[in-house]
Amino acid sequence: MTDQATPAEEVAALRPQAKGLGVIKAAFRERRTLAMLLLGFSSGLPFAMLFGTLNAWLSAADVSVATIGVLSWVGLFGAFKFLWSPTVGLRLPGVWRLGQRRSWMIICQIVLAAAFVVIALSHPATGAIGFLALAAALGAFASATQDIVIDTWRIEAADDRAPVDLLSAVYQLGFRTAALVGGAGALILADNLGWPATFLIGAGLMGLGLLGSIIAPEPVVAANQAIARERIATPALRRIALIVTLAAWGWAAFMLIRFMIVALTTAPAPSAGEFIQTWGAWIVTAAVLLPAGLAGFLVWRGRSMPPSQNTSHGGLAERFYDAILAPLVELMGRLGWGALIVLGLILSYRITDGVWGPFAYPFYLGTEGGALGRTMTEVALASKTFGVVMTLLGIGLGGWALLVIGRMPCLLIGAVLSAATNLLMMDLALGAPVIDPFMQATGLYGLFSTFGVGEPLARLMVAIAGENIAGGFAGAAFVAYLSALSNRLFGAVQFAVFTSLALLIGTLGRAPLGELVDRAGFAPMFQFAAALGLVAVVFCILEWIRLTVEKRRLR
Repeated sequence: MTDQATPAEEVAALRPQAKGLGVIKAAFRERRTLAMLLLGFSSGLPFAMLFGTLNAWLSAADVSVATIGVLSWVGLFGAFKFLWSPTVGLRLPGVWRLGQRRSWMIICQIVLAAAFVVIALSHPATGAIGFLALAAALGAFASATQDIVIDTWRIEAADDRAPVDLLSAVYQLGFRTAALVGGAGALILADNLGWPATFLIGAGLMGLGLLGSIIAPEPVVAANQAIARERIATPALRRIALIVTLAAWGWAAFMLIRFMIVALTTAPAPSAGEFIQTWGAWIVTAAVLLPAGLAGFLVWRGRSMPPSQNTSHGGLAERFYDAILAPLVELMGRLGWGALIVLGLILSYRITDGVWGPFAYPFYLGTEGGALGRTMTEVALASKTFGVVMTLLGIGLGGWALLVIGRMPCLLIGAVLSAATNLLMMDLALGAPVIDPFMQATGLYGLFSTFGVGEPLARLMVAIAGENIAGGFAGAAFVAYLSALSNRLFGAVQFAVFTSLALLIGTLGRAPLGELVDRAGFAPMFQFAAALGLVAVVFCILEWIRLTVEKRRLR
């Protein structure tokens, strides 16, 4: 631990947690809550439009699968956004008077709207998708950057009147609503108005995010004195650690840029999924785990040394240190050996759902290995419409529970539910020996039949309801936990690192799972995913104990 302990008011996880329905009522009178809802929508809309709806347009235009594959790499921006997360601490020339966070959000939203307009004016049916690909890449980069800034704003703007737990749940509601609008809603619009009009409407809807940025109060930026506390150990050691970190980040950036160039110049384009499968763990090790280890070393060497008394910006090396390594030094100094528990929780919490995500459509649409053999229309209804509504319900329940029973109980409940609901999918893959008699006994078949839904689709919708309510609940709790774990002084880098780790880990086990499905069918895959979820349950319990001990120590 550093000699200068992190003040509890800078880390929400160490503050007494505001609870009760009165907090919810008070928060919804705050403009920050409305701003968070709009900013969540602004974050979710590009995700839906660029990574789902755009592919649907290209498929409808008979663009080859190989050509569509060229665009698969734009999703890498979200996975590795931590590499440029320190830059959002810079002032943007000409617009910085709007506020450091608001100026970045507004610029990103304008770029996203412009990218949608360029995509709308493209003609993918002709096969010339150069400008479309460039606009999609620029939009994906702006979207990832916007996410960094919005996450930072949420961490910095939260207080007792608008707790980080509630803001996190409201953000998730906005994000998932945008997923519904930009997914199923966009497909309906495209069917009636055409694809160009759909993307032009998407550009207009970015105005909601712009409104959110305008009404969002600018949080107080950390003072230089506070950041300088993390200049521990000797200047020489700090410089060595910084050089190694910059070299690791430079290598990671080189690997990403090289892949993007190869994807644009090679036919057929390489798979972004295979790139992450092959290099994801190495990039995370070099760009996250190695710097975290160096930060831990600096904390260890700096125990007997007072923090730097130089509160000025310092030279270029000190500025880079403050932007890149100081967030990790603060984190390692605060967590100590508890960082291993936190890392285990982050890596395991969402893997139970994320690891089988790419196999959802083969399970719903396929006919072998226990697949359900449903039609595209049925899956669109069950997953993309009904399923999203159930996710919103889960998020709402999670937001309410966060303020009634607290963050760690919700995190643990979310982990248990996420693991258990995989068994619903396993039951479907085995022929529904449990769900079928349950629905007969409860009369749910009759309820669904009044809406013209047959028994096979009704079973799928019930399983998706359970899965998505659990996922929404767990997602709200997880975002709240990560937001509270991040220090207000270093939220941009710390939260970006957390989310990148959580996103990437789910991709690393997909190839073995695919082989398992080919060999034994879908049921063992869901059983394995449920077992993985138990790992998260164990880490939740350990983290709850760690936080309890830490809070007692602070008192």
